Amino acid sequence: MLMSHITTHVLDTAVGRPAAGLDVVLQVESSGEPAGPRWVEVATGTTDADGRITDLGPDSLSEGTYRLTFATADYFDAQGVDAFYPEVTVAFRVTSADQHYHVPVLLSPFAYSTYRGS
Repeated sequence: MLMSHITTHVLDTAVGRPAAGLDVVLQVESSGEPAGPRWVEVATGTTDADGRITDLGPDSLSEGTYRLTFATADYFDAQGVDAFYPEVTVAFRVTSADQHYHVPVLLSPFAYSTYRGS
């Protein structure tokens, strides 16, 4: 199975299961001269039943700073759960176009954590 260079896996730790149906946007930082840095959308996706997106982004990436924004308000609203964070944004650096970047998120209505996965 061919996997994109950026993937994610979201687990809803409050209920102990994958966060299915969570929308995610991948962006890259652009120089945006003369206005300064700005973010450009690269791809979008929605987590599957296992809380994963395995096809997020293009087949190749240039080095730079990227970010994933997770639409947590929509996810929790759909479940009737009041949550503190309307979105979670995780910025990270791509230092080699040949590497795979897996960005997992552990999510609850009032907290989140992330790490570089494999």
